[in-house]
Amino acid sequence: MSDGSRKPGTKSTFHFVAGLGSGVLSAILLQPIDLLKTRVQQSGKHSLRAALAELRSSQQGLLPSLWRGTLPSALRTGFGSAIYFTTLNTIRENAARHLPSLAAAAPTIAAASGIVTPTANQTSSSLPKLSNTGNLLAGAVARSFAGFILMPLTVLKVRYESSFYKYTSLAGAARDIARTEGARGFFAGFGATAIRDAPYAGLYVLFYEKSKHYLSNLFPQPQLSALEAGQDGRMSQSRAASINFASGVFSAVICSIISNPFDAVKTRIQLQPKKYRNMVQASRKMLAEEGVRSMMDGLALRMSRKAMSSALAWTLYEELIRRAEGAWRKRGPEEVQL
Repeated sequence: MSDGSRKPGTKSTFHFVAGLGSGVLSAILLQPIDLLKTRVQQSGKHSLRAALAELRSSQQGLLPSLWRGTLPSALRTGFGSAIYFTTLNTIRENAARHLPSLAAAAPTIAAASGIVTPTANQTSSSLPKLSNTGNLLAGAVARSFAGFILMPLTVLKVRYESSFYKYTSLAGAARDIARTEGARGFFAGFGATAIRDAPYAGLYVLFYEKSKHYLSNLFPQPQLSALEAGQDGRMSQSRAASINFASGVFSAVICSIISNPFDAVKTRIQLQPKKYRNMVQASRKMLAEEGVRSMMDGLALRMSRKAMSSALAWTLYEELIRRAEGAWRKRGPEEVQL
C-alpha cells in the first residue's frame, strides 16, 4: 500500500502485462476446479461425485476432460485480469490524487540512524493507497467494466465446460450462439454476473488491503539497515509475497461465501437461457424446485478455486509491478522491461 501520491514508474502497460500473465497462469493451473464447479451447478444434483463419474465415462477420459475449456478460460481470465488490474490501478491513482475523501492518509516515515523500523513504510503492497470506501468503489467499478468487456468469452467458457453443449471449437460455439440466440446470447447472465462480481471485487479489494495492513503489523519485519531494506524501506520480496498470498486466500474465501448465490444463478442462466430467463425468475425457480441448497451449489469448489486463483494472481501481479517499479527507479523509464 503505497502513499496516495503518484509513484514513479507506474505505467498502464506494466499493469496490463502483469495482469495478463498472472491471469493466464492461474486459469491454466486451476481449470479442473472451475470445470467441476460448472458441472455441479448445472446438474441440480449437488454432487461432485456424480460430476467426476460423468467425466470418467466420457470418451476423452478423466484428465483430458478436466482441462476442457482451458483456452476460453485462459483468454477470459488472462485478458479479464489485464483489463481489471489496469482499470483498477487507473481508478486508484486518480482517486488518490484528485479525490481526497477517497484517499488514505499518507504514512509517516520514521527512520533514524540508517535503521528502518517495521512501521516505517513496511508494507507488502506496491499499489496506491485508498480509504476503505475508496477500495470498495474502485474494485466494484473496475470489475464491472472488465466483466462487461469479457462477457462473450465468459459465456463461451461456461458452455464449453458444460456437458449440455458439444462444442468442438470456439468458432463453432460462437456461430451456434449467434445463430440461435443472436448478440443477446453472448451477454446471457450479465445481470447476475455484475451483481455477483461488483460486490465481490469491491469487498475483495477492501478485505485484501485491510488484511495486508493487519498482517504487516502483526508480523513486523525485523529491523534492517536502510541498505538491506532498500532506499524506500520497503518490505523484503519474500515477506511481501507471503503476506499478499495469505491476504488473497482469506479475502477470496470470505467473498466467495457472500457471492456464491449469484454465481449459481448466473451459471443456470448461461447454460439454459430458455429455462432460466433472468436473475429474478431463475432465483425463484431454483428455490422453489431445489431449495436454498441450490444457491450454494459449487461453493466448496468455487471457494477453493477463487482462493488459489486470487492469491496467485494478486501475488504475482504485485511482484511484477514491484520489480518493474524498482527497475524504473534504478535505470529510468525508457529501459524498464517486465
